[in-house]
Amino acid sequence: MLTLSILIFIKVHWVDVWDIVLVAVLIYQFYYLIKGTVAINIFFGILLFYLLWLIIKVLNMQLFGSILSKFIDVGFIALLIVFQQEIRRFLLFIGTSDLFRNGKLSKGLFDFKWQVNNEQLLDINAIVKACKNMSESKTGAIIILTKNNDLKFYANTGDAIDAKVSVRIIESIFYKNSPLHDGAVIISNNKITGARCVLPVTEDSDFPAHLGMRHRAAVGITENTDAIALIVSEQTAEISFSKQGNLIHTLTPQRLRELLEKEFN
Repeated sequence: MLTLSILIFIKVHWVDVWDIVLVAVLIYQFYYLIKGTVAINIFFGILLFYLLWLIIKVLNMQLFGSILSKFIDVGFIALLIVFQQEIRRFLLFIGTSDLFRNGKLSKGLFDFKWQVNNEQLLDINAIVKACKNMSESKTGAIIILTKNNDLKFYANTGDAIDAKVSVRIIESIFYKNSPLHDGAVIISNNKITGARCVLPVTEDSDFPAHLGMRHRAAVGITENTDAIALIVSEQTAEISFSKQGNLIHTLTPQRLRELLEKEFN
């Protein structure tokens, strides 16, 4: 009862409320930034490690606790190393020139997406037909299909597009004389959100040397996110599918359709 009475009479100032709100917003934005990437697994791993350390500390296990405390002491430096890409991405998001215009700051920081998410089903028929047509004409292409992470960071590296997925639009973007053909197309919620986008390439030393930069970029983006990458080779006209850093080569349109239906239906 005494503890309860003390808690009741604790004074809470408006500064304390804002302190809690800002910390909650920061944690949420960091989670939203790494959601759908490999970093989310590392984040939960670090959280479990910290909870284990607290339990060991409560149980007063001196030897084990002293070992874990050494890791906790350098935890901040370890976080900077492990999450350097995500921290860099977050700082770039904060420092974008249009973030403070037209109310985008409040929209970006406090958009908690509590409303119903009206996601549109991916037009698999249009994707498959476009890949088939580009394969027949040996038109090189790389298409990124987002899942949990909308890849806004990578979409912002190219030209912003807000167009519903269609065969004609995809083919016109990758037409060899189009100014948008050199780069990746990012599709989110059945809308093309960016073209001519720059993607990270894989650093795997065992990556096949005969595959070009489109395949390297496809593997690179799927190694670090949950996105799906489709590649049409300009040299061989092969259609490839990449997921979690793995490549499936020489796909027929029917096989491509099966893989996409498995992922998005």
